[in-house]
Amino acid sequence: MKLLYQSHSPYARKVLVFAYETALVDRIEVIHQETSPVQRNEVVFALNPLGKVPVLVTDDQTVLFDSSVICEFLDGLHDGPKLIPSSPTLRYRALLHQAVAMGMADAGIAARWESERRPAATRWQPLLDGHLQKVVAACDYLETQIVDDDTVDIGTIAIATALSWIEFRNTHNFHEGHPRLSAWYRRFCARPSMMATPLFGNTVDQPTSIDAGAAHAVAVG
Repeated sequence: MKLLYQSHSPYARKVLVFAYETALVDRIEVIHQETSPVQRNEVVFALNPLGKVPVLVTDDQTVLFDSSVICEFLDGLHDGPKLIPSSPTLRYRALLHQAVAMGMADAGIAARWESERRPAATRWQPLLDGHLQKVVAACDYLETQIVDDDTVDIGTIAIATALSWIEFRNTHNFHEGHPRLSAWYRRFCARPSMMATPLFGNTVDQPTSIDAGAAHAVAVG
């Protein structure tokens, strides 16, 4: 299988962490693709009409996109404990945590547009504040909801990878005022799956001398 990936995407990292946790990573070739809403990547658009990663090309050449869809597919390929639980109580808790985490990542990325990526003359502070309020509220919610154990499922993976991006981009210092969430996050980050998939790199919003659609394999190990 081939995973179109971006080294600074919380959504792509979520999929790769999931692949590690399900022992499927050795079956996946990870290919870096730089994407940006203002820079069209023809390789990615050819597979995903939204022009976003992650994208998974399966062994039979089926194309899947959206991190949640890809993770659900991967969960059907392994014989270990399912990371999307079947028990209704555990399942909907995990899916709800995933939803909160993905919404937090969305809000964080939107905040970064307003604070850094958009031309200074067009930035709007009230909109930035509104996006950041969602990030803070999500952290407040997770502080009360996170389970103080070593549960690994789609929800905890989504939370950890979303928080890793919030921390990576200095969007919000969630460690202050959220001792339970911070302690849980530090424990989760010590997992081999997280240590093997660090976020790195900068978003490319302007043309470079390198073809934006060129594929670059990244080491996974």
